[in-house]
Amino acid sequence: MIELVGFDGDDTLWHSEGYYQHAGAEFERILAAWIDIGDASVRSRLHAAERRNLALFGYGAKSMTLSMVEAAIELTNGAISAGDIHRIVVLGKSILEHPVELLPDIRAAVEAVAARHRIVLITKGDLFHQERKVAQSGLGDLFERIEIVSEKDARSYARVIAECDTVAARFAMIGNSLRSDVEPVIELGGWGIHMPYHVTWAHELEHGVDGAHPRVLTIDAPSAIPEAVARCDAAGHTEAAA
Repeated sequence: MIELVGFDGDDTLWHSEGYYQHAGAEFERILAAWIDIGDASVRSRLHAAERRNLALFGYGAKSMTLSMVEAAIELTNGAISAGDIHRIVVLGKSILEHPVELLPDIRAAVEAVAARHRIVLITKGDLFHQERKVAQSGLGDLFERIEIVSEKDARSYARVIAECDTVAARFAMIGNSLRSDVEPVIELGGWGIHMPYHVTWAHELEHGVDGAHPRVLTIDAPSAIPEAVARCDAAGHTEAAA
């Protein structure tokens, strides 16, 4: 049976990646004045810089901004102007200031799950930015616990599950990322409900999840969340009775 249900934040409760994608496109336009965008593989170089910096800067808009500045200097061999560096910083600020827009039907889905199960919000990224998004979402009061973690790995999930006085087999996690929201949870013996978003950061596409895994369900919209949790709950009862 399912005792505890976790929800991801970005691109599960509210829209997020689209703002990062827009900033990435604007970054390319800025660099187009300095280099041949087609030959320089700007997106791959930016992604490489972000990957290098994750251990130092973590996730989120501030990390992306620092990585964009670093990549711009590297790609232009230091020629980029201070004015264009400032434009890149403004791009980062625009992500931090974007409005919080909930996915359609997500509030009703969260309320429906909360009526039957204890629920927690588990999200990663910059602390101040994530706290702001939670506050502006209007959903914070629905959750028993809100966890903003530096990495969504098995260790982080195991800690949250233990501190909520349950076990992984009775925990289901809902999110858009197989890498961050599903893979660590099923590694622990929990349940993953994957709700893909229409755009995904390249880093989150790298995972080892088998789509046919018996503890993974895939849904296409927030309205399907309550039924997916009920299916996990039923399967959990069957396992416990076996």
